Amino acid sequence: MGVMTYTDEYTSPVLPARIFKASIVESHNLMPKLLPDAIKSIELIKGDGGAGSIKQINYAGGKVTFIQILILVDPCNVSK
Repeated sequence: MGVMTYTDEYTSPVLPARIFKASIVESHNLMPKLLPDAIKSIELIKGDGGAGSIKQINYAGGKVTFIQILILVDPCNVSK
């Protein structure tokens, strides 16, 4: 098992809270639509999508499955 990281910065007219909601909270709906050649589907294995939930990411190649465990994000600590 390994760790891979990627960092990049962009300027956007969209509010950070809206970007966070779309890219993290609603990723199971958004990512398969944005990247249909890479991500086949994202399924909730456990939970309702909030903290403690487990998502399974099924890649389009069919050979790799990634399990994501969601952690609690305190809205008071998120930069606006």
